[in-house]
Amino acid sequence: MFQPTPRDIKLLPDGIHITWTDGHQSYHEHRALRYQCGCAQCVNEMTGKRMISLTDVARDVEALDYTTVGRYALQFLWSDFHTTGIYPYTTLRMLCQCDLCRKARAPVGPSGAA
Repeated sequence: MFQPTPRDIKLLPDGIHITWTDGHQSYHEHRALRYQCGCAQCVNEMTGKRMISLTDVARDVEALDYTTVGRYALQFLWSDFHTTGIYPYTTLRMLCQCDLCRKARAPVGPSGAA
């Protein structure tokens, strides 16, 4: 199965913008993506329970830098000095906040309308 990979990554004041090899352009608001960190500090390794809440993440947090992890993930250096989270490409695509992805994830009501 074809797995798109990032072709271009920009850390901008309004968020993280990723252009993928399939042409999709993802958007991630800094704080929302920082909250989704899956490291052992943020998620209990035994239960999978999230150990932090969104209120634990500073409103002004932002990704300052990133590195690739193998051929499957990105790791960010956050302004709150958190660095241990790895964000697999599949997770980044699933969490995309662009209008197209938000619309695709919107629940469909009984009449078939979102």
